Parts: sequence; C-alpha cells; structure tokens
Amino acid sequence: MKPNSSLKPAASLRPRFHGNDFRVLQRCEPVMLDSDSDRESDWTEAAQMALYLTDSRRVQKVLWRQLFVLDSMMSLLEGLESSQQLTTQPSPPHPEGGARGRWKALKAESRAAVEETETLLGSLQDRIQQIHNRRQTLTQMAQQLSTKVQQHQQLQEFLQNTHNALRSCEQQLKQLEAESVAALAQLTDQQRLRDRLQGSVSAVQDHMQVNLLSVSQSQVTLELRPRPSSHPSSGQLQPLKLSVTLSHDDRFTLQADEGTCVLVQDRVCGRWSELSAALLEVMQFYMGEAELLTEIQALRSSFPIDWRPAQRQLVYLKTASLVCHLEVGEGYPSGGRPRLVSVQCDGRPVDMSGRKPPNSEPSLTEWLVFLCSTSLI
Repeated sequence: MKPNSSLKPAASLRPRFHGNDFRVLQRCEPVMLDSDSDRESDWTEAAQMALYLTDSRRVQKVLWRQLFVLDSMMSLLEGLESSQQLTTQPSPPHPEGGARGRWKALKAESRAAVEETETLLGSLQDRIQQIHNRRQTLTQMAQQLSTKVQQHQQLQEFLQNTHNALRSCEQQLKQLEAESVAALAQLTDQQRLRDRLQGSVSAVQDHMQVNLLSVSQSQVTLELRPRPSSHPSSGQLQPLKLSVTLSHDDRFTLQADEGTCVLVQDRVCGRWSELSAALLEVMQFYMGEAELLTEIQALRSSFPIDWRPAQRQLVYLKTASLVCHLEVGEGYPSGGRPRLVSVQCDGRPVDMSGRKPPNSEPSLTEWLVFLCSTSLI
C-alpha cells in the first residue's frame, strides 16, 4: 500500500499534534507551539512531515494486521491434513501470544515509558524552575555585591580624604605650636621689658612721686609729681604724664602727654640702660622750671599764649593779626629775665624800641599785662 498521493502542501497549514506527541512538545519545546515569529516555510515542512508520518503509521497498522491474519491462516493451513478438515474443524481459540501480544506488550511499555518520561519531564521542569529562581537570587546577590563594592570604594575615598585632612590638621597644629612658642617667647621678652621698666620706675621713686597709670605689652603710662617738700611752689604744678614706648631692639621712647608737652622738651629716645637717667633729667628739668611753669599755667587762664620749651619762647596772640614773641632767660625768675623779641602785625614787624613796662626788671606776667593794656600796638 502506498501513501496517500492526494496530499498537497499548503502554505498556511499547521502541524496537528495529538495525545502524547502534544504533551511531549509542550514540555520539551514550548516555543514550537507558542511562537508566531517562525518562518512560514518551516511551518509548511513541519505540517507536511506530520501528515506524512500520521498516514504512514495508519498504513503500517493495517499492514501489520493483514500480516498477522496471513500468518495465522498459514499456520492453520500447515496443520491441516485435508481440505475437509478445514470445514469440520472448529475455529481455533483466540491466540494470546504472537505478534499481537508482543505489540500490546510494547504498547504498554511505551505508555509506561511515556508516563516515566512525563514524570521525569515534570521533575526536570521543577529543577529548571529552581535553577531559574537560584539564577535570579544570584543576580540579586551580584547586584548587592556591586552596590557594596561601590560603597566600599566610596568609604575608602572618604577615609583617604579624612586621612589627608588629619595630616593637614597635624601640620597646622605643628605650625600653631611653633607660633605659640614664638608668641610665648615674645611675651616673655615683653614681660622682661616690663619688669625692667618697673625696676627703672622704682629706681626713681626715691627722688620723686611716681604713679603707674597703665601697663600694656609695648607701652607704660606713668605720672610724675614732685614731692611737696622739694620746692616751695612744686605743689601747685600739674602732674607730668609720660608715656614710655618699648621696642624689641632694647630701646625706649619717652614722650610727655599732650597736656604738658608744651611745658617740657621734646620726646627723648635711648637705650634701656639710659631710661632712669632720662626720667631723672625730665624730672629735674620739670622741677627746675617749677616757678616758670607754674606762672605759665596761671597765665594760660587769662591770656592766649603758647610756650615753646626748646626755644624758651612765649608766643602771645593779642589779636588775630597781632602776635608778640617773648624770650625767657635761663634761671628765670631768680636769674634770667624775659624780654620782648618781636611784635608782628599781619606778618610785618612793629617797632617796639624803648617800650616796656614801668618796672625796671618786669616779670613775664607784667610783660603780658603791659602788652595787653598798651594802646601803642
């Protein structure tokens, strides 16, 4: 028997699966059942092959049955002795063995193998699912590990930055320690200077009355006041305020306060070893000119005057345009005498020859009273 020759391939024909074939394909190759993206030629060949195999199997079953009947008939004819025996002999019992029995046994084995295969496929699918789950778990763990690696790198960078900052802080700390040592040494030197200055001030306390007003790192302000018993008129003098400025090259600058600067000489500079002598010299000058300074202090309340100690000149401003200059001799009032040096009106000299107070030896106060009251200028 030949295969059916009337079968023709169709472009849209799909393979038809039945029974165990469909289940096997569903477990092993589900893509072949669900995929719609395969090429049309593959589906056509598969459909043709499935139809051909199905028809071939049907034809083979028919042939096997015919062969089984032919074999049974030949066995029966071989056992007969005459043709009458064929009609008189009862029908043979239904054979239990032979090809049909073997076929049934093979069919049962095939079913058992299919069931075992399905069981194994189910177990395999479960294992595949477990492997898939484990793969997902491993993927998640790999992502977590990558995240932790990044965090570890960031932590290392942070630790490196912290280490660098710590090194910088240590360097700054060393620098600050060096600066603090230098500042401490400087403070020690200033304290020594202050102690030396205080010693110098203490050295002159036997000769005068000293009040320490303020002490800073580089300057000391003090007040000198002659003892009342040192001079009859010294008690009327204003206190002499002095500022002593210290320097790091072992030198000092002594300067009187603005209120008394016009009464004494300009500022005095020198070495530390000369400070005591400079203070004594200023105080002796201040005490030696006690009467003159007292008189000048009294005249300031009545006349617009200016005392220039370096030139020993007294400038009297009578009017805005009239200026008188008086010179005071050394040792005034016991020795030297004041005399009129010049009178200027609008910058031009005024002749004052032969004009003086009626007293033969006028004092500084008498000169000012004369110049203020005379109408000749």
